[in-house]
Amino acid sequence: QVQLVESGGGLVQAGGSLRLSCADSGRTFSGYSMGWFRQAPGKEREFVTAITWSSGNTYYKDSVKGRFTISRDNAKNTVYLQMNSLRPEDTAVYYCTARARPRGRTTTVDAYDYWGQGIQVTVSS
Repeated sequence: QVQLVESGGGLVQAGGSLRLSCADSGRTFSGYSMGWFRQAPGKEREFVTAITWSSGNTYYKDSVKGRFTISRDNAKNTVYLQMNSLRPEDTAVYYCTARARPRGRTTTVDAYDYWGQGIQVTVSS
């Protein structure tokens, strides 16, 4: 059973960095891609980034391009999100997600099959 566990969130000042990790503790995921969404208070969950498991192709929300980097370790069934030059508007709960097959659109919530519990990222101004 796929069980996604996030770590690495916290509080950081604007301009700072954080690195999120997401491990499949069940070590059973062998699907299409993994990624991150985020949800700020009062807002809908939005796509941040994704990486395909076999090819390593990456996709980013426009506002994080050049600041965030997603990577994966296939052997550890783990995906990472390096976040640099953080801004107050990046404050949100970040959710790790996994997609078993390439159905739907990469940027939509309903394309994904598994979700972590979420981890808070707070950027102070």
